[in-house]
Amino acid sequence: MLYRGMDQAALDAAYDNPRAVGLSTLQAMMADWIARGQTIASSGRLTEIRYGEGERNRIDVFEAPRDAGFQGRATLAFIHGGYWRSQDKETYRFLAKGALARGLNFANIEYTLAPQKTLGGIVLEIRDAIACLNRHLVQIIPDHAALHISGHSAGGHLVAMNLDEKGVGSGTSISGIFDLEPIRLSYLDEALRLTPEDVVRYSPQRHIPASSPPLIIAYGEEELPELRRQSEDFHAARKANTLVSPLMPLSGHNHFSILEELANPDGLILKEIVTHMAGRSPAR
Repeated sequence: MLYRGMDQAALDAAYDNPRAVGLSTLQAMMADWIARGQTIASSGRLTEIRYGEGERNRIDVFEAPRDAGFQGRATLAFIHGGYWRSQDKETYRFLAKGALARGLNFANIEYTLAPQKTLGGIVLEIRDAIACLNRHLVQIIPDHAALHISGHSAGGHLVAMNLDEKGVGSGTSISGIFDLEPIRLSYLDEALRLTPEDVVRYSPQRHIPASSPPLIIAYGEEELPELRRQSEDFHAARKANTLVSPLMPLSGHNHFSILEELANPDGLILKEIVTHMAGRSPAR
């Protein structure tokens, strides 16, 4: 057995989210996301900024109207998934709808993919992106008050790795990866090329801090068991250190459909984020 009673085939399947959902279903879902994102991008509220010299060192910034909710004084940032080796920010522009309706600016972060960049290099890129985003927001919105970083799957891992960055007030990891050992042992390592030292250094599960900004941990109840376990174990570890970490197991959602709870102005994840940003959410 290779990992937690699984052989190679079982471990690979345990992290194969497209296969679990169905490739044709996922392709149709993403085509819909892209179409919705194109509509939002054409609204005139989108600016693209750069945070480095890499081709993919880009951030979409959607500026919110000043007549709703946070009135553009706070920003929800998002980091896409794809197991650090695929996807781009354009696919996830549809998520801006919910944030904008709540009066939140929406920032959509892209990064260099593996194997062109090591996982450590990707973590550093996200740090640079957050610093650049903060500088940009202060320049265009002098009374900007709060930044919440969110991410999906691999993006959820990158949120956990960068939650302590200057200017970050709180975060959300959606269907995140927090212990990299099964990733190193699976088919995914062909692109990532993780070493045992990388697993130790870049696994949030192995570095629970004494203090931390609040982190919402969400996952779909119809996800693969390993994905559910990753979130549950990370929540338990943070809770043991009395860190604010609401756990949100959402019924009826798989690894991808769960993002609708961020895109919808009344989505459960977005509501929880708004509650935290307003300073009203208790630890649990």
